[in-house]
Amino acid sequence: MEHLNEEQDEPVSPMGQYFNSSALCIYIVGVLEFEVPIHDLQTFTLIKDVFLPINPRFSSIMVQDKDGEKRWKQVEVNLKHHVQFPKFPKGKTVESYDKFFHDYLSNIAMEQLPQSRPLWEIHVINYPSKDACGSIIFKLHHALGDGYSLVGALLSCLQRADDPSLPLSFPTLRPPKPQLSSTKSFWRRFSWMFSSAINTASDFGWSVLKSSIMSDDKTPIRSGDEGTEFRPISISTMDFSIDHIKNIKSSLRVTINDVITGMVFYGTRLYMQDMDLKSKTADSTALVLLNTRNIEGYQTINDMLNSKAKGPWGNKISFLHVPIPKLNQNTMSNPLHFIWDSHNIIKRKKQSLAVALTGTLLDMENKFRGQEVVAKHLRGTVMNSSAVISSLVGPTQQMSLANHPVKGLYFTLAGGPESLAISVMSYVGVLRITLKTEKDFIDEEKLKACIQSAFQMILKAATENS
Repeated sequence: MEHLNEEQDEPVSPMGQYFNSSALCIYIVGVLEFEVPIHDLQTFTLIKDVFLPINPRFSSIMVQDKDGEKRWKQVEVNLKHHVQFPKFPKGKTVESYDKFFHDYLSNIAMEQLPQSRPLWEIHVINYPSKDACGSIIFKLHHALGDGYSLVGALLSCLQRADDPSLPLSFPTLRPPKPQLSSTKSFWRRFSWMFSSAINTASDFGWSVLKSSIMSDDKTPIRSGDEGTEFRPISISTMDFSIDHIKNIKSSLRVTINDVITGMVFYGTRLYMQDMDLKSKTADSTALVLLNTRNIEGYQTINDMLNSKAKGPWGNKISFLHVPIPKLNQNTMSNPLHFIWDSHNIIKRKKQSLAVALTGTLLDMENKFRGQEVVAKHLRGTVMNSSAVISSLVGPTQQMSLANHPVKGLYFTLAGGPESLAISVMSYVGVLRITLKTEKDFIDEEKLKACIQSAFQMILKAATENS
């Protein structure tokens, strides 16, 4: 790594260092799908005039100062090294181009970016697929920022398709708090504090064990092999109607997150059962990545870069271990039990301070043992789990890039040692679920079919329940 003697360059955050270490090298891969061909898009001009000015990190490399501390050092950016225009075979069908695209996406997601250049790449796909007339792939190192930061940066480059002068809006995630009398409010707070203490002790203890000595069972979604992060992957997506999800939510009186989590968990267990009957009751845990900012929606880039911002730029994330409910007679006969089980698990987790304690533990470990040790700790946490789940909220209005309407967008994580990563993103009434799977170990088409089947069974049961 290059060394630096200047002190004015911005230090790399601890989480940024963990994500770019000898133990971990994590990337965020995002895809913009367009309704129209993009061969006339002024890509280099947009990147130079719109993308690069968003944040100095996009024109910086990670270096070490004289004290061994990692910092961001600004360098000159040669766009030819960062922007690719792949050539696919000519005269093929849309189905063929679709396969070329997904193979290309999976391959570039696995490639390591050189540390001697700013840690991002953009790939412009001027070919149609079954989902779009053209696509742009963004590959950004997680050290640059988390999904919230990078999506916020992306949104700053886009406008509302119907009226660019109006801001984009986002769905409200937090339900309104019920109004309680002072007596009920006191007892509710007392009950919450008591439950929080119990749940925090339980969750934090379990999290520490899962990060160190306890690992999930090996199952059809977890190979548990060393070096999984270097094996070929496959990336695929599926769409669900947010209106249907809202109908299930209203019928069962749960949250949208409960419905999505329950649907994914149920579909995953159905896949596990189909591949290995014994795995339907195996011990399996999902590692859920959480945005720790106390804010809804996305702030402007100027606000994010303000040191006093509520939603600052960076890697403001933590993780939560969530057990995947097991298949039994009740859940098989009534799939709504998976939603209710997920609801109860998430509700109990919300009454726990384990996430905050986990962050404190990582900070202490970094202070006394160094960032490489923490990075190995985080890698072990992922290795011992069965799946990684992350989610982002997209706008409710259609966006456009330089008058090119965006049909869809999705993202995934790459470079981790997990066999299965599940990413969720909403956009204009559609929920997009992206699966990143270990190739030749997980049958991605079968897993997708099981999740889609789970959703249909839950939707039918919820409709009959209302």
